[in-house]
Amino acid sequence: MTLEAILAYLHILAILTMVVFLSSEAALCRMEWMNAKVVERLARVDMVYGIAAVTVLATGIARTVWGIKGSAWYWTNPLLHVKLTLFIIVGVMSIFPTISYLRWRRRLRADGTLPAEAEVRKTRRLVMIQAHLVALIPLFAVFLARGFG
Repeated sequence: MTLEAILAYLHILAILTMVVFLSSEAALCRMEWMNAKVVERLARVDMVYGIAAVTVLATGIARTVWGIKGSAWYWTNPLLHVKLTLFIIVGVMSIFPTISYLRWRRRLRADGTLPAEAEVRKTRRLVMIQAHLVALIPLFAVFLARGFG
């Protein structure tokens, strides 16, 4: 029982960290606020977001393996597959903003150039789509936890 509680806590902590840093990206990635410090900060915030996302996945897998319900219960439930699919979609989508932030930082350090408005808008749009998809995952989680599927 203690292991289940600790795994649940670590999973929720990782989820909250991921959401906070994804929200930070959405807040910072605006042309009207873009400056050299924001470009640097976006790269750091995105790194923490990525680490948190990996931790969410690792703690989620740990819960299925060592949790009370067991892996057979989780992995045969289609809601887990929906959650995981959404998570993977968000993860793949996050590659493009990451590449953008690193490119912006490299350009900034090389010649002091800030990203173009079109680049910022495109990147922010992807971040916002991620944020909206992430918000759907807990819907499936609560139904999964209550035995639906």
